[in-house]
Amino acid sequence: MQALWFSLQQLVYILITPNKDPCNNFTTILHYTLSSSLSAVQPPAGAAGAAAAEIDVQLMRLQYTEAQRDESVIDNLHGHKIADPYRPLENPEAKETQEFVQNNVQLAASVLKKCITRDKLKKEITALFDYPKYSCPYKRGKHFFYTCNNGLQAQSVVYIQETVEGVAEVLLDPNTWSEDGTVALATMEFSHDAEYVAYGQSASGSDWITIKVMRVADRVVQPDTLSWVKFTSLTWTHDNKGFFYNRYPEPQEKEAGMDAGTETEKNLFHELCYHLLGTSQSEDVLCWMSLEHPQWLSGAEITSDGQYLLLSIAEGCDPVNRLYYFDLTTLPDGGFKGWKGSNKQLPFKKLIDNFEAQYHLVANNKSIFTFLTNKNAPRYKLVRVDLDNPSDWTDVIPESNTDVLVSATCVNLQQLLVCYMTDVKHQLRLHDLQTGLLLHQLPLEIGSVTETSGRREDSQVYFNFTSFLTPGIIYWYDLSSSQPELKVLRETAVANFDRTSFEIKQVFVQSKDSTKIPMFIVAQKGLDLDGHHPALLYGYGGFNVSLTPSFSVARLVLAKHLGAVIAIANIRGGGEYGEEWHKAGSLARKQNCFDDFIACSEYLVKEQYTQPKKLCIEGGSNGGLLVAACINQRPDLFGCALAHVGVMDMLRFHKFTIGHAWTSDYGCADNKEEFQWLIKYSPLHNVRRPWEQTPGVQYPATMLLTADHDDRVVPLHSLKLLATLQYELCTSVENSPQTNPIIGRIDTKAGHGSGRPTKKVIDEASDSYSFFAMVTKSTWID
Repeated sequence: MQALWFSLQQLVYILITPNKDPCNNFTTILHYTLSSSLSAVQPPAGAAGAAAAEIDVQLMRLQYTEAQRDESVIDNLHGHKIADPYRPLENPEAKETQEFVQNNVQLAASVLKKCITRDKLKKEITALFDYPKYSCPYKRGKHFFYTCNNGLQAQSVVYIQETVEGVAEVLLDPNTWSEDGTVALATMEFSHDAEYVAYGQSASGSDWITIKVMRVADRVVQPDTLSWVKFTSLTWTHDNKGFFYNRYPEPQEKEAGMDAGTETEKNLFHELCYHLLGTSQSEDVLCWMSLEHPQWLSGAEITSDGQYLLLSIAEGCDPVNRLYYFDLTTLPDGGFKGWKGSNKQLPFKKLIDNFEAQYHLVANNKSIFTFLTNKNAPRYKLVRVDLDNPSDWTDVIPESNTDVLVSATCVNLQQLLVCYMTDVKHQLRLHDLQTGLLLHQLPLEIGSVTETSGRREDSQVYFNFTSFLTPGIIYWYDLSSSQPELKVLRETAVANFDRTSFEIKQVFVQSKDSTKIPMFIVAQKGLDLDGHHPALLYGYGGFNVSLTPSFSVARLVLAKHLGAVIAIANIRGGGEYGEEWHKAGSLARKQNCFDDFIACSEYLVKEQYTQPKKLCIEGGSNGGLLVAACINQRPDLFGCALAHVGVMDMLRFHKFTIGHAWTSDYGCADNKEEFQWLIKYSPLHNVRRPWEQTPGVQYPATMLLTADHDDRVVPLHSLKLLATLQYELCTSVENSPQTNPIIGRIDTKAGHGSGRPTKKVIDEASDSYSFFAMVTKSTWID
């Protein structure tokens, strides 16, 4: 039942989320990519001469090559003339774009070459990242399945075993799909009896995937191949004859030889299709698509009894959806094989036909359904309804006064494994399905439940726990016992990592409007608060995404070998306190996100953790927007900025690929009122020369990171802002006070974050964090 919500919410968690975006909610997004993945690689070295070399780089004026400007490009938006001189950079195939990219690749390489700690970081991160990373086991048919990366493999491998403690064999190994590891497993779903598995392959980090099918028993790949699949759910009919999936029409601007994922065309007319096993994709049944609402997105799942197909429809990234259903037992004889010739979409019935709230299926007993919802419950609750009496809804687990209900899974026939979030820490509880009553509270440390495994028919439940100092523990909960005990199935150990040398603190920072903002601080024990430590502050603040505690080797390496303070700010716009917290940082209230992040920065300085010239801010996707907006608003407060795959042009983001889905959080410049919100903070449109207001102030050293196959937040965002920063601050000003470097790291065969091979993750962490070390004049500590 997670497939549907992964497909719709991934728009958020990776857009705009760290990894791994907008725009969704699975631990493989940008937050996860920048956290877990960044925990990967580092080298050895002596620090002699490091500080002097890095000071020289700071004083050296970089030779920027200007991008071609077109001063004639001026848009008239609601009576305002908006210049867009770097509009040519929106075309990835244009000669001007390719030259600008190449020049900046060379510029970044010349700067990174002078980062003394780069090789040391890479060696140390690599060494610590070399530990096994397991997913929870889950049962399908007669077998158990799980994924594992043995340490430094490019991609995780899917294994099959007869029991959770039995001998494991390889089922799918994505490392064999490409020599450089850039083809990844994007999604996977087994047929009802696990005779077949449908799986999606993503190349170079693109959101486009190709679906293949394998027969599990003999590992034979079937001829079925489905293309132009994106933001897809996967769900098999219980007759095992086929499955539902989502796709878009083939991009119109795609030319011969163009890699999928480099186009910028808007994604419209999301389709739900049914594929009959053994047939051509051209014969697939179009089950649903809206001609009247081309921006709508859909996902589907089949209930555990196989009777109902649920269709969830979203118009953006807000946690709201329409919910339709179809009784599969009403299909003609032959099922979808008999339906194919009708050329009709499925006659779905409408249970929820508005975008007022979110409804996520938890379980059903025939026509009686239990949903997780935020309807009149910003911290979420469980409700129940009978499809035969759709006007009568009752609460099963009411909304908590303080805690956010994150998820609920039906297990052991009549029980619910429920996850709550309290002050950004997860708790697991066992409830009764019928009454909603609490049965047990599971004992957990402070941290995050990143994954649960268990279906209604399963009495064995597994879940994965992590924290800032715990890489991963997979717990086993046997509900068939009268006295169920929590047991450890696997506990990950990291060589040469001493968790006792670090300490974690959670503080609550007062923002501009006096709202208390949670922030975690990770540092070595006994740190002297003398204001001389480098500090890394990470934030996101959007799309209902919560930054809960996660393990990051790369950041712990910074704490150990640079004496750095690591801080994670849980600013408004996220989901840490439910939908009210989310709404308080979106649309007309987006400035609250920047105010919160600035307040957290000021706290670190005031409490003597660091000082402005040693403070680096970092974020990805929506967090990249956060970083860029904050350096525009308070350039004096930071010494370094790392903005990954950020949304930088707030007036035009909705015109490219899936950008239209983000208007639910940002608004849209086509609307006069919303234009007024966006123009005030859009990074591209608010670059100023700070020394003209306050002599001596310049922008912090800045690295904008993007990738050529990012078809979520397309590279033009970072490229246009990079060109603007370099022009306004450096090349257009004679003897400019801007001596801090402004560079771009532009990766190839990579996308928004998910699916990135381990080597690329390590290389990016080493580059970005050695840049941070250099510009903050941080020296290596052995």
